[in-house]
Amino acid sequence: MATHEREITAPVDLCRADGRVDPAAIGWSRHPLHRCRIPGWGRTKRWEYWCVTTPTHLVALTVSDLDYLALNSIYVLEYARAPRAFERTAIVPGGFGVRLPDAIAGTPGCPALVVGPRRPVGGQVRIEIRAEAAATRLRARCVGPRGLPVEVDLLVALPEGHETLSVVVPWGERRFQYTSKHTARPASGTLHIGGDVLEFGHDAWGTLDHGRGRWPRSTAWNWGAASGRTDGRTVGLQFGGGWTRGTGATENAVCVDGRITKLGQELAWHWLPDDPLAPWSIRGPGSADVDLVFTPFHNRSTRTDLGLVANRTDQCFGHYTGSIRTDDGERIAVDRLLGWAEDVRMRW
Repeated sequence: MATHEREITAPVDLCRADGRVDPAAIGWSRHPLHRCRIPGWGRTKRWEYWCVTTPTHLVALTVSDLDYLALNSIYVLEYARAPRAFERTAIVPGGFGVRLPDAIAGTPGCPALVVGPRRPVGGQVRIEIRAEAAATRLRARCVGPRGLPVEVDLLVALPEGHETLSVVVPWGERRFQYTSKHTARPASGTLHIGGDVLEFGHDAWGTLDHGRGRWPRSTAWNWGAASGRTDGRTVGLQFGGGWTRGTGATENAVCVDGRITKLGQELAWHWLPDDPLAPWSIRGPGSADVDLVFTPFHNRSTRTDLGLVANRTDQCFGHYTGSIRTDDGERIAVDRLLGWAEDVRMRW
């Protein structure tokens, strides 16, 4: 195996009754097994982030509950030619009406997640995430560019046996994060912008970032992900950096044809913070385990200071090229795999 971390194979509670992380929950799993009830209040962060990509466009949906406010957003990027982006974010003071379930939204036995009015106006958004057989249904509405209505209706499949990565990252007993990252999930559906229809079908892939935890006041992280077909295989990349250092846990893994290889060591990230559109590199832990160059074509740059919350994010979309290795020693060539890499500084 490529990791020293403990693999969890049976359901487990994330927290004890007093809100501290349960030591039995610390580890990783190939399928979501954590029951994520977090008792009490205080710097508790819950979110669902879905991004569905095609070779020409993508949609990202975010529903987040940060205790004292909620941020829900729809992001659309077209890049068949010159990149064109549109984003609508609704800020909900106090987080009223935004209550995220303890388990992963969109999985069997988990309540559906719905936020926002049925017919949003102005800066409002409506997002629905529901389980639908062996898949997750994503629907969203908002008012888009030039006042045109935007409607998203996507289905992200979870093929039988497809493995995902779930990890508990402990900074301490009262500061911890559970993250479940899904890559390389086939997707289909449509995006309507006014009278224009963008199809998601051939070579469309869904990625999920599901988070539940209690965070420090200020933190920083890198996240990289990609999904698609390369070297005759279906490949998902999932890499994190910075925020897990010193915890004994990582969120690093590769998924090849539905099988996870967990990487237990930190990876070496190199990029230029002052020029995020320059190539990035992600390498390690062994000389051939991960050896990738990420070449961006668009930066989703965010600079926010709302007092309680300050955010500086560069989320760059682009392509990964290089190689990865599975835990049985097989080397997979990665050739222009579509995804993203981000650099985030957060005060929340």
